[in-house]
Amino acid sequence: MEIFHCLYSNLLAASMFFVAVSAVDIYSEALLGLKSELIDNHESLSDWSVPSGVNPSGKIYACSWSGVTCDVNSTSIIGLDLSMRNLGGSMSLKQFNAFTELVDLNLSYNSFSGQLPLGIFNLTNLRSLDISRNNFSGHFPGGASRLRNLVVLDGFSNSFSGPLPVQLSQLENLKVLNLAGSYFKGPIPSQYGSFKSLEFLHLAGNFLSGSLPSEMGKLKTITHMEIGYNSYQGGIPWQLGNMSKLQYLDIAGANLSGSIPKELSNLTKLESLFLFRNQLTGFIPEDFGLIVSLSSLDLSDNLISGPIPASFSELKNLRLMSLMYNNMNGMVPQGIAELPSLETLLIWNNYFSGMLPENLGRNSNLKWVDVSTNNFIGKIPPDICSRGVLYKLILFSNNFTGDLSPSLSNCSSIVRLRLEDNSFSGEIPLKFSHLPDITYVDLSRNQFTGGIPTDLSQAYKLQYFNISGNPELGGVIPAKTWNLPLLQNFSASSCGISGTLPPFQVCKSIYVIELSMNNLFGALPISISKCQTLESITLANNNLSGHIPEELASLPALGVIDLSQNRFSGPIPTKFRYSSSLQLLNVSFNDISGSIPSEKFFRTMGSSAFTGNPKLCGSPLQSCSGSMAIFGSKATGKLIWVVLLCAGVVMFTALSILGIFYFRRGIRDQWKMISYSGLPRFTVNDVLRSFSSTKSLDAIPSMSGSVCKAVLPTGITVSVKKIEWKAKKMEDLSEFITQIGNARHKNLTRLLGLCYNKQMAYLLYDCLPNGSLVERIGMRREWAAKYKIVMGIARGLCFLHHDCYPAIPHGDLKSSNIVFDENMEPHLAEFGFKYLLEGSFPATSSNRETGEFSSATKVELYKDIYSFGEITLEILTNGRLTNAGASIQGKPREVLLTDIYSENEVGSSNSIQEEIKLVLEVAFLCTRSRPYDRPSMEDALKLLSGLKPQIK
Repeated sequence: MEIFHCLYSNLLAASMFFVAVSAVDIYSEALLGLKSELIDNHESLSDWSVPSGVNPSGKIYACSWSGVTCDVNSTSIIGLDLSMRNLGGSMSLKQFNAFTELVDLNLSYNSFSGQLPLGIFNLTNLRSLDISRNNFSGHFPGGASRLRNLVVLDGFSNSFSGPLPVQLSQLENLKVLNLAGSYFKGPIPSQYGSFKSLEFLHLAGNFLSGSLPSEMGKLKTITHMEIGYNSYQGGIPWQLGNMSKLQYLDIAGANLSGSIPKELSNLTKLESLFLFRNQLTGFIPEDFGLIVSLSSLDLSDNLISGPIPASFSELKNLRLMSLMYNNMNGMVPQGIAELPSLETLLIWNNYFSGMLPENLGRNSNLKWVDVSTNNFIGKIPPDICSRGVLYKLILFSNNFTGDLSPSLSNCSSIVRLRLEDNSFSGEIPLKFSHLPDITYVDLSRNQFTGGIPTDLSQAYKLQYFNISGNPELGGVIPAKTWNLPLLQNFSASSCGISGTLPPFQVCKSIYVIELSMNNLFGALPISISKCQTLESITLANNNLSGHIPEELASLPALGVIDLSQNRFSGPIPTKFRYSSSLQLLNVSFNDISGSIPSEKFFRTMGSSAFTGNPKLCGSPLQSCSGSMAIFGSKATGKLIWVVLLCAGVVMFTALSILGIFYFRRGIRDQWKMISYSGLPRFTVNDVLRSFSSTKSLDAIPSMSGSVCKAVLPTGITVSVKKIEWKAKKMEDLSEFITQIGNARHKNLTRLLGLCYNKQMAYLLYDCLPNGSLVERIGMRREWAAKYKIVMGIARGLCFLHHDCYPAIPHGDLKSSNIVFDENMEPHLAEFGFKYLLEGSFPATSSNRETGEFSSATKVELYKDIYSFGEITLEILTNGRLTNAGASIQGKPREVLLTDIYSENEVGSSNSIQEEIKLVLEVAFLCTRSRPYDRPSMEDALKLLSGLKPQIK
């Protein structure tokens, strides 16, 4: 009986377990199986569970789970949304056989990887499939033709490879196809012209090639097509003009050539046309004026020539017209000023001439005008800001003349104003008290008079102000200039400004002050100690006097001080010896007295920084020895002469022995020494013996280009690089090395000396303590630190390209050749060294008088600029994008930006996002495929110069 009771109990328990298991419906069981395959570190599917007990009603548990949608009767699952749940792993989807009624499947914004599961193609009732923003890889699998009801297929931003799936063209109900942002290769299939219902096609940002199929012109239902950021061959098929319903066409960055087909003017419903960054040639078709619905036209960065078609005056809906970076010429048609919707006019870097239309700005809400780097003449149109919404006016590098437009005086919307390098004259009419949002003003290199407006200090958002190169400007520096809370750069050199320097009452964020070649007098206010972010102050060629304030030495970021050619007196403040950031202190041609501080970084500045001060002594000038005092008595004098005579005999004997030794070694092995600014006057033997702890003259690096460290007799550690040369090349090499040795900038690694004979040479460089960028690229940094690195590299490279005569290409710019000093300031290392190894010197052919470069030099400079763009990408992405200059040109900006925002953890900070966006844009410009389309480093630095983040 007891045995029977036990058996009964077991059977009862088993039956209850069976009932419990069977209580889980097939849908819920399938989803639980799917859950078990996924990586869910954030437990976003925590509510996917089945309660214990019996399910008497036979209901589908999953109908109450997050992301699951059931039909009205809760008898089947019709929708599954797993988007943005931080899910990962690969999926088999073998459980999906039960979901025969599934209509919508959304897996987007996760980290799914591996092959796209074939089981998806068994869901034959699907109308919408969204797998975007994942990491699915491999070829897009076959079987998609079974999804006969599919309307939307979004596979944006994955890692698919291989050819585009041809089978998709069989889906007669498909309206949206997005396969952008992967690694698809090969041509667009000609079958893609046979879609019956397709309205939206996005294939941009892949590795597609081949010719664009003319069959695409058969897409009669399509309204939106983006197929750019690939690398096609050939031109735009004229048949695209047959897509009669097309409203949006983007084939930017696609390597297209040839002329723009006039048949595109048949696209009478077209609202947006983007063909920028290609190699299109010829004229813009005159018939484009027939596309009256056009609101955005961007044909920039091509090789288009000829004038702006007069028919553009018919484009009454046009809001954006971008024709910049082309070879266009002629005058801007007057009808452009009559367009009622025009907001953005970008035609910079062309060959346009004549005057801007008189009515420009009168008839539309102009917001952004950039006509810089052309040949325009005349005045600024008087009504350019009459609608009160203009926020960017960029007119630099033209031939504009006359007074500024009166409407600018009260243009309260203006944020950025760049008028430099023209011939504007008269007084500056700007009323800064009426410009609440202005951040950037550059009026340099013009002929303004009447002084700086006195209300400058009321431009509370001003960050950058440059009025330099207006020699007749005159006036004084407005009293409260330094009170501007966001001011970073104040440049007013060569302006005939007089008066005293106003006190630095607040000086919260300024980092550059340039006031050289004026008529300033009086003392340098000690209140400059409040300028804690100051990096550079240039006051050369004025009449300033008094002592150099010791408060300058306490500024933590100050690297460059130029007080030359003034009337300063007294000693150099001793506190400078404790400065950790000082790179240059130029006090030449003053009345400075006493001794130069003995710290080594003063010796590295060179005598030119201290010359012209008769009362000043100490290295690198003449010694401050007081030896003349010991000749006070005759007896002592005789004793001294005896000692000196004996010493002379000993020295003569020693030198004779050394001379015989070197003569025996042969003249071919005689070593010579050249010291540049910064290296103490050692002998050749001192330096050569420092290469080895055994002090052997022969124990030195053997390979050409090899590097080692050496500790010189005073304890200075230098990096040593070796080159081998031939006697006939020695003169050219030494000339080029001297040019490198004389290059001094805070972002360059200094060449300190050259030790050489007729066969080889050893170059002695500063040895910086904090490693190279390649060692630190993966480190997480705040955006301000990254920006500092980008700017430092840009400034150093700009100095080599534009401030050295002849220009010095770097030649091997890469992250391992960017090194950091004790303040984590970047320095370019090994600039020019490549040419020493190769024995070729393109830089030596620059024209000093005109600043023009030879063709060989231009090629090398363009390579540097490309490398700068690639390094900028490395910095932006913490090293993820390396040598990516070519590949990014084929990726949509929004994809890159999203990733970069995430990698820099900027969150929703709009200001930082805008800064990153601009830096990325500079990287894009610098890595253009055509060298002559890249900006100069001077232009690149200008683009970056207004971006410096506020220091917290």
